[in-house]
Formats: sequence, structure tokens, C-alpha cells
Amino acid sequence: MLVLAFDTATAAITVALHEWIPGEGARRRGHAEAVDRRRHTELLTPSIKAVLAEAGAAPDTLSAIAVGVGPGPYTGLRVGLVTARAMGASLGVPVHGVCTLDAIAWASGRDEPFAVATDARRKEVYWARYASSRARVTEPAVGPAADVLDGAPDGLPVIGEGAALYPEVLGESGHEPLLPTASAVAELAVARLAGEKGPDLLPPEPLYLRRPDAQEPGPRKKVTPR
Repeated sequence: MLVLAFDTATAAITVALHEWIPGEGARRRGHAEAVDRRRHTELLTPSIKAVLAEAGAAPDTLSAIAVGVGPGPYTGLRVGLVTARAMGASLGVPVHGVCTLDAIAWASGRDEPFAVATDARRKEVYWARYASSRARVTEPAVGPAADVLDGAPDGLPVIGEGAALYPEVLGESGHEPLLPTASAVAELAVARLAGEKGPDLLPPEPLYLRRPDAQEPGPRKKVTPR
């Protein structure tokens, strides 16, 4: 099983190729990472080509594609999703969605309860709580940083870029990993496809928790002649 994974739901443009080897688990064969909030479109396709070249793998050898579905800003998120769906349709392989918060949680490897928070802009965060790195216990949400710990046990650790942005609310240390990695997306997808426990795989559809800033213009107002 050869799985290509990428995520563009945050400032990270991250791509990885993982292979499932029976008896050994997932093995990474290539990866690329960049952080640029404005160049998702320009960087994703070259990164995919570079990762496949690094692994010596042709697109038609892929078994599946895994893509981060957010939550995240509209523009960056849709770049990854459109690319994943187009590649899946062209190659005839399934495309699986992975919640970006789940990918960050998975990469943490934590065994005790914690929360993940990413930057939602507008002085808000996207967040969810976890019993462990493999078990999410709340639905993803968006709101002020204080919402993350509202009703949570005292001292609940919070990781992710959102936590680093609001340390006075969410704690001063232990925020790593800050951003998702495609390696975590791939590992999570491969594990679930192999029947192991973990967060559910999702359809390759954007996990929007609020409306995008850009809106279609409404009908023109009628002008009454004077």
C-alpha cells in the first residue's frame, strides 16, 4: 500500500509518501515541507512531484491519496482538496480526508488528555480535545481561545499554533507540534486503512466551521429615477 498525503489547511504546505509494509507498519519514502501562508497554489504541485521523485515512485503506483480537510482558511484548504480530488479521479484511486487537528494530535504521540488549537484568524482558534493522540473526544470547533479550556480539567495541555499564539490563555509551554505534517496525515490514513485504531477517515470535503470571507455579490439595488 502506497499512500500520498498532503495538507494545506494551515501555513504549512506539507507532502509525504508512505508505504505500508506488513509486519513492519508505515515507512516514509519521501517528504517535503514549506511554510508560506500565501503560496499554497504555487508550492503544492512542485512539492508532490519532488516527493514522488525522491521515492522513485510513479503516480500510477499509488494505492490511495490522503488529504487534510481542515478546519482551516478557505483559500489554502481548497488548494489541497481540489488537487487531491483531481489526482484521485485521474489515477482511479480512492481519496481519504483527515481532520487537520487529528493529524497534529497524531504526531504528538500523547497518551494523556490534551487539546489541539490552530490559528483561525479573527482572534480565534480552531480546536478539539483528545483523550490521547488516537482518540478525539469533541467535534472540531472555532471560537475564542478561552473556549478551548472552558469546562476542561485544570491543567489540560494545549498544543498547536493556536496555543502558541495565545499562551496567556492556553499555557506557556509544550505547544509542539505547531503545524500539521503530511507524514502524520499519511501515518494516520495508513493505520486506519490497515484496520488499526484511530480517528475516522473522512470524505475529501472541506471541514468549514464558518463562512468564507469572500461572498458572491448580491443583486444590484434598484435605482429610482428622480
